[in-house]
Amino acid sequence: MIVAGVGCRRGTAAAAIAAVIEAALRRAGLGKGALGAIAAPAVKESEPGIAAAAAALRLPLVLISPAELTAAGARAVTRSERVVALMGVPSVAEAAALAAAGATARLLVARIAIGPATCALADSGAAP
Repeated sequence: MIVAGVGCRRGTAAAAIAAVIEAALRRAGLGKGALGAIAAPAVKESEPGIAAAAAALRLPLVLISPAELTAAGARAVTRSERVVALMGVPSVAEAAALAAAGATARLLVARIAIGPATCALADSGAAP
């Protein structure tokens, strides 16, 4: 299963989140049908843009607890000091994707940013 981990600034529109997910998929050479879920930190639960993007893509939105985010953050490859200061992890998108995809997940696409949104793709390695 492939998971798109997302992060964004407060108030980011669904179109911006969808655009960064699509860019990450293009970078991996995958179509939208390859995704199994979208993951975001639980603190972003009230962000309507994330929920709307997941709904538009007809994918479940997996909310990652702070503890799960921190644990998966140790496997992130990208580091933003600003994000570490705000969220306690080096990359929200990478940590969310890795946490949702499981303990043996690997990053397919490291964090990319387009405007106010970020996305990383992780593969659980499990058969669909």
